[in-house]
Amino acid sequence: MNVEQIYTGCLAQGAYYITSNGEAAIVDPLREVQPYLERLERDGVKLKYIFETHFHADFVSGHLDLSKKTGAPIVYGPTAKPSFDFILASDGQEFKVGDVTIKVLHTPGHTMESATFLLKDEKGKDYAIFSGDTLFIGDVGRPDLAQKAASMTMEQLAGTLYHSLRDKIMTLADDVIVYPAHGAGSACGKNMSKETVSTIGNQKQFNYALRANMTEAEFVKEVTDGLLPPPAYFGMNVAMNKQGYESFDNVLNNGMRALTAKEFEVAAEETGALLLDTRNNAEVAKGYIPQSINIALNGEFAPWVGALIVDVKQPILLIAEVGKEAETVTRLSRVGFDNVLGHLKGGFESWAKAGLEVDTIKRISAEEFAAKVKIGKDVVVDVRKESEYAAEHLEDAYSKPLAYINEWVKDVNPNEHFYMHCAGGYRSMIAASILQARGYRNFTEVDGGFNAISKTNLPKTDYICQSKVLK
Repeated sequence: MNVEQIYTGCLAQGAYYITSNGEAAIVDPLREVQPYLERLERDGVKLKYIFETHFHADFVSGHLDLSKKTGAPIVYGPTAKPSFDFILASDGQEFKVGDVTIKVLHTPGHTMESATFLLKDEKGKDYAIFSGDTLFIGDVGRPDLAQKAASMTMEQLAGTLYHSLRDKIMTLADDVIVYPAHGAGSACGKNMSKETVSTIGNQKQFNYALRANMTEAEFVKEVTDGLLPPPAYFGMNVAMNKQGYESFDNVLNNGMRALTAKEFEVAAEETGALLLDTRNNAEVAKGYIPQSINIALNGEFAPWVGALIVDVKQPILLIAEVGKEAETVTRLSRVGFDNVLGHLKGGFESWAKAGLEVDTIKRISAEEFAAKVKIGKDVVVDVRKESEYAAEHLEDAYSKPLAYINEWVKDVNPNEHFYMHCAGGYRSMIAASILQARGYRNFTEVDGGFNAISKTNLPKTDYICQSKVLK
């Protein structure tokens, strides 16, 4: 028996590859399935089952493409009703993979169809669980995403999750390994650890939601307290996972359509596509195509695309670093953004060489910022998360998280200059490109963000002035 976690940092997502005696199973596969196919061939094993822990909201699974290409059936837990052929497993049902057994534990609460898959070794001993979004390391799945589908309140779902954890998971032996679907960085929980594997015993000891003496009322309160609104694209991803989607091969083929600078310009005008520049922020600051939005590939790319573009059907034209076009299309598809019409052949350089219009973003170093800014007089906008701002921030800075830019941009005074920063420059450049696309040019972005600013002599504080926190 072999169990391998295939972790994708950009999505904070874990897929699992299990093999035993010539057969394999894959749990929660990623959208692009070619790596799995290559691995199956290399190992000389046959894929017997594709297990889905639930209808994922934060990414599009590869279950359909993988099933079509291998013939392996897709297995969901009780109550699942997708629009394609699948095996509806009952609670307690067992599936043989080689010499090992995978048992279905129905663990509703995060969603009603949520299942935890218990792996038993060759001797029948409980070895590991693939807990999906039911149990994370240090946290449990948020109970507010499936309210509409379940016709239940968030509190009712949380109560259901409480019993799933205590009746199905906490009864397992302490040495059983826990393999969750996500780690820190995912929006499917609020307190996830950076660790991506643990044990039942460790989680009983350290996971706040698994305290032995915890009442249901305490659980409901603590699990639901402080939940931020889910990203708007989550519902669209659920629909794709449940109803089906276009083959990734077609999506990649469309996205790899190379357009000359002139063709790209015409396509932008005729289609109304969003121009997405995925180069790093330092390059974009020096020059970019007017009206394009920068979300760099070298950061939390997919989640920010989902949070800010929102509509998965939005037509997109890509400006990518040369050689990174396929990777960009792939990573977009992971969160359901399949409508990529093509990319700029030769990248931004070809646009500039064609003599077409180029825009820039006013960016200064942290040292320049420290020399120019007048704390208490000049407006400083901090686009980091509320928690980052709360931990430490520049004195008198305003908290305007990037995630809510569509809410606070309307309050920007176009006649008042402000400085803007994030932690390192990634998010502030996203914000800068969005602001300029909407006609705001009355700001200066700070290179290196708070990480660089904190090394200057500018006054910092951990005190939160509530009037400066976005409501």
